[in-house]
Amino acid sequence: MDISPSNTGRCRIEPSEEQSERAWTIGEMAREFRVSLRTLRFYEGRALLHPRRDGTARFYSGRDRLHLQMILKAKRLGFTLAEVREILARGDCEADLNLPADQVVAQIGHLERQLISVEAALAELRRVHARVTGAAA
Repeated sequence: MDISPSNTGRCRIEPSEEQSERAWTIGEMAREFRVSLRTLRFYEGRALLHPRRDGTARFYSGRDRLHLQMILKAKRLGFTLAEVREILARGDCEADLNLPADQVVAQIGHLERQLISVEAALAELRRVHARVTGAAA
């Protein structure tokens, strides 16, 4: 599959010969990416995915597959859906998200602050657990 930016700034995907007519159903996408049908419909509702509709059936293109891969990776890295929308709107066609250095640094800082908060919450819960169970902290 050849993936390259288009003149409109959106991803242009040229499927291989055997995939030129290939479309994936919502069930196939859900199974492959281990997400729920509801998740796929949610991303469609937020205009992050654009499946072709045939009645109530949804058919996803190679571009949708790449976008879902990018969405899920960005989500794992702690980005919000608004930030994901900006990443997709840049037209970057790489599953590694091709993030600018300043955005990477900002996200590292955000995740480090979250980690500190989570570690503090865990310490507090361990103290509470030790107190209620009579165990030494």
